[in-house]
Amino acid sequence: MSNDTPMLSERAQILLKTLVERYIVEGQPVGSRALSRYSGLDLSPASIRNVMADLEEMGFIASPHTSAGRVPTARGYRFFVDTLLTIKPLDIVQINQLEGQLHSENTQRLVTSASHILSDLTRFAGVVMTPRRSSGFRHIEFLRLSDKRILLILVTPEGDVQNRIIFTGKPYTPSELTEAANILNQHYAGLTFDEARKRIQDELKRLREDMTQLMNAALEAGSQAASESAEEVVISGESNLLDIQDLSSNMASLRKLFDLFERKTGLLQLLDISSRAHGVQIFIGGESGLVPLDECSVVTAPYEVDGQIVGTVGVIGPTRMAYERVIPIVDITAKLLSSALTQR
Repeated sequence: MSNDTPMLSERAQILLKTLVERYIVEGQPVGSRALSRYSGLDLSPASIRNVMADLEEMGFIASPHTSAGRVPTARGYRFFVDTLLTIKPLDIVQINQLEGQLHSENTQRLVTSASHILSDLTRFAGVVMTPRRSSGFRHIEFLRLSDKRILLILVTPEGDVQNRIIFTGKPYTPSELTEAANILNQHYAGLTFDEARKRIQDELKRLREDMTQLMNAALEAGSQAASESAEEVVISGESNLLDIQDLSSNMASLRKLFDLFERKTGLLQLLDISSRAHGVQIFIGGESGLVPLDECSVVTAPYEVDGQIVGTVGVIGPTRMAYERVIPIVDITAKLLSSALTQR
């Protein structure tokens, strides 16, 4: 919350909280009668109207032209989320069900599952930034396919297996392929592909030139495999947003949002920013400067492998979302994905 936010009295906070909660549930401007009924405060309609006028003057709520009621502004949602929100944690049964859906030896499948979970539970769009990949290898093997075709089998530091076919200028015997793989695994596993290439050039002058060529070709192919192996962002449930009146009523804005999904660059920037922060981050309306819609909010949380942050999970939905439900869903999905990836 920004430091220039004015202090609100307790009754102003209660009325703002009540207004935001009613608007999230009903989607209609909230009048003083509803506030009197749901706030639990013993205030006259005139007193409620006075507080509402103050909140409107401070920019927390606004009056649509067609109604006597009020709706929250982005600033009102921000104060609500930072100060007034009561989180509803998921129960243990729900957590166990989620954990059961996040089991795979394949990183990409885990990321895709996490994206589906976020979308299914919130009925919004689930987004997951795939793990930043280590540009290196844990283990390499060569398999001779024909005289000048070799299958490179590469195990990444994350445990994923990548296959690439290498075309060579000369034939290699199985024993030569074993020798090259042994040298790479014993001396260069754990380095980045660039580091390994440089060291091979410096250290292996004593090796036959054709062997060095083979190993350089393997490292080049491995580097390419690592950079091409996965989408940077996995998105699920975009079509859910078509069913949300707040978004679907403005087709121009909706087109902008789907353009963001299509190009992914801005989305990737936002998820990357989120990965540098701790815990759940909430971007309301235009706060991020990247998501093009004032009617949208993004809730994100970073996830880890072996204690190191490698990516971000998130949900994109309307500003009128049930934050108390969405925040714990995003938080626990990030934690379970961290656990699943670390245990592999």
